[in-house]
Amino acid sequence: MRYFKGDLHIHTCLSPCAELEMSPLTIVEKSLEKGLDVIAICDHNSAENVRAVLRAGIERGLHVLPGLEINSIEEVHTLAIFDTEKQARTMQEIIYKHLTGSNDPEIFGDQIIANELDEVEGVNDRLLIGSTQLRLDDVVREVHRLGGLSIASHVDRPSYSVLSQLGFIPADLELDAVEVSCRVKTDFFAGRAHEIRGLPVITSSDAHYPADIGRVSTSFYVETPDVKE
Repeated sequence: MRYFKGDLHIHTCLSPCAELEMSPLTIVEKSLEKGLDVIAICDHNSAENVRAVLRAGIERGLHVLPGLEINSIEEVHTLAIFDTEKQARTMQEIIYKHLTGSNDPEIFGDQIIANELDEVEGVNDRLLIGSTQLRLDDVVREVHRLGGLSIASHVDRPSYSVLSQLGFIPADLELDAVEVSCRVKTDFFAGRAHEIRGLPVITSSDAHYPADIGRVSTSFYVETPDVKE
C-alpha cells in the first residue's frame, strides 16, 4: 500500500472548451512536473484522445486512466473512469448513439484528435459540448455495467452538477463518489453533509489549460492505481 497523487479530471484538445495546447504530450509532461502519479482523461462525451495520452504516459512512466465526462439529459456532468481503453470506447459508443448535433468551431471551439506524438489526426464533428439523451441514472448504470467508476462532477458548482440541476442526490443513484472543484468554498459542506449522502469526496483540477493540471489533487492510499482499488 502507498499513496498515489492523482488528478482524475483532465481535458484534452478534444474538448471544445479546452485550449489547443492540451495535447497528449503536454498533459503527460505537465502532470509529471506537478508530481502526479496517476491522471484520468475525461473529455466531454468522448474518449477519442485516450489512446494517445495512454501511450504517452506509458513512455514516460505516468499511469493514465481512460475516462469521459458525460453530460446527461438533465445536464448533469459525471466522470466515468475505467481501467482500459476498450471499456471507455464502449461507453463512447453508447454515448454517440444518444448524442445529437454538430459542432461549430467558431462558437464552441475546435475538437482535435491527436496521437501520442502530438500530431493532429483529425477533428470530431459531433456536438461534444452538448447533452446526451441518456438519463443520469442510465449513465451511472452503464458505467457500472462496464466495470467503471461513476463520480458526480464538481458538485459545488452552480451549473452542470447534480446538486445544481436536481437539487439533491437521489437516494437510488449509485454514485461511487462526488468531486468538488478547485474553487470550492470552505463553507460548502456546512450543513450539507446530508446532501452528499456520506459519499467519498475527491477534488480534481478539471484542467482545460496546461497550467491548471495538478493545481489540486487527491491522494489515494491503495496498492495499485486501478479502478478496483
